[in-house]
Amino acid sequence: MTTDRYASLAGSVYAAVRNDLYDFRLAPGERFSENEIAARLGVSRTPVREALYRLRDEGYIDVASKSGWTVRPFEFETFEQLYEVRAVLEFAAVKRLCEMVPAPPLEELKEIWLVPHGERLADGREVGRLDEAFHHALVVAAGNPELARVHGEIADRIRIVRRLEFTVPDRIAKTYAEHAQILRAILRRKLDQALMLLRTHIELARGEVRKITLHKFAMAREGAPAPNGRLARGRDG
Repeated sequence: MTTDRYASLAGSVYAAVRNDLYDFRLAPGERFSENEIAARLGVSRTPVREALYRLRDEGYIDVASKSGWTVRPFEFETFEQLYEVRAVLEFAAVKRLCEMVPAPPLEELKEIWLVPHGERLADGREVGRLDEAFHHALVVAAGNPELARVHGEIADRIRIVRRLEFTVPDRIAKTYAEHAQILRAILRRKLDQALMLLRTHIELARGEVRKITLHKFAMAREGAPAPNGRLARGRDG
């Protein structure tokens, strides 16, 4: 196998296992082996091992020499601290957006969030993805690449609990309403209002994190789609 093809395969394994973590097909505290992943994805253990060590370095899983791999348990205090950092970054971005001349158009966000009720999406998974994209787009639009980079890293680390938020049906409707309010305040350069709305929005999200229970987690796992099966060789992740 060529170097490029091997790197592509390892990247695909990484993406597949990371999605298993995000969608709770691999649950916090669950043990698994390299052989299990390799058999399910239809690849050798070498790219699996490389992908798992990458996920370990990113803080998702731990390795034990005799017992295989373990998904790290939730550390709610750490997640709440990350939400605080996320809030600081987004407040800084919104301040810049409200002060920019000319005002940023934010057309793509308007097309997604400022829509009639009948055009809103109902799929929690997709709304969760768009929610994350909304917040990151605000930071990117502020024009500071380093701010955007750090915000992206925080988003990666809180994605697991962030997706659980959208297993609560009323959070979808509330997210549309809250995003629309934040967006309108930014477009009108109402800084204090925009910051207040954003703060409330993030606190509501953190509240959902605090309310996560083992029962809710079990329900989220039951609703997760089945694994996709074998992995296409040479496919990029």
